[in-house]
Amino acid sequence: MIWLLLGLVEAAIALRVIFKLIGVNAANSFATLLYNVTNLFVAPFTSLTGAPAAGGSVLEISSIIAMVVYLLIAWALASIVNVLFYRPRGAVSTRQTMVAEHTPEAAPLGVSQTTTTDRTTTQAPLVGASQTTVTERTSSS
Repeated sequence: MIWLLLGLVEAAIALRVIFKLIGVNAANSFATLLYNVTNLFVAPFTSLTGAPAAGGSVLEISSIIAMVVYLLIAWALASIVNVLFYRPRGAVSTRQTMVAEHTPEAAPLGVSQTTTTDRTTTQAPLVGASQTTVTERTSSS
């Protein structure tokens, strides 16, 4: 939803930049509507820079800056929403490996024993019934 709204705002501002650049007649009803709608989004940036003009063409650098700022704001909002509300959709699997090295009391000097235990736990997502699978494998050498 955030990206859809950003796309609409960006497209409107981009169309405004193009209209100003090619010198569209401001008395046209569609151009007037577009300028009135986009003024709401471009107004905070209009005094940042000048707008170079040649003939009837105007390059609104402030509109381009507004597009970049709105892109960064939308990216930040989307990232925050993702962090706060993201939930995994598939099974979650974790793997834990423990290695214990020790010398048993009965073993002769210089001989060590290594025991490796692998434990894998898989849990189903929280949406329905909870299903847990635990697999353990122990090997000694």
